[in-house]
Amino acid sequence: MKVVVQRVMEASCKVDGKITGKIDYGYMLLVGFNTTDTESNVLNMAKKILNLRIMDDENNVMNKSILDIKGCILSISQFTLYADTKKGNRPSYVNAMKGEDAIKLYQLFNEELRKYVPVSEGIFGADMKISLINDGPVTIILEM
Repeated sequence: MKVVVQRVMEASCKVDGKITGKIDYGYMLLVGFNTTDTESNVLNMAKKILNLRIMDDENNVMNKSILDIKGCILSISQFTLYADTKKGNRPSYVNAMKGEDAIKLYQLFNEELRKYVPVSEGIFGADMKISLINDGPVTIILEM
């Protein structure tokens, strides 16, 4: 499982011109699954993200979690995180989990996060248009 975490001032997702998810201060996540990922990976990743200390404290030091600041999350499914470009110029996605399996893990991931913070989503498998204002910029890549 791979997640790109971006600390944002705001973020939104549109599908067919309609907003499907929108947040203010918090994290915008790009979420991808590998063919070997399990529910255990998902639960561990959710815990890591919730406790990741990349939010500023009162001294402008990245010392607080999203839980501490009562932030929000916009979660976007992103199978292209597992693009393999070692051979040629056209990416291969053989390492990305198939959609019918990935959607189950994606839903579990969002449900686990939602137990602790508000979570908005894109639409799994849709052509999404993502807008965000990265704060910092702070971008962290996590992989389990």
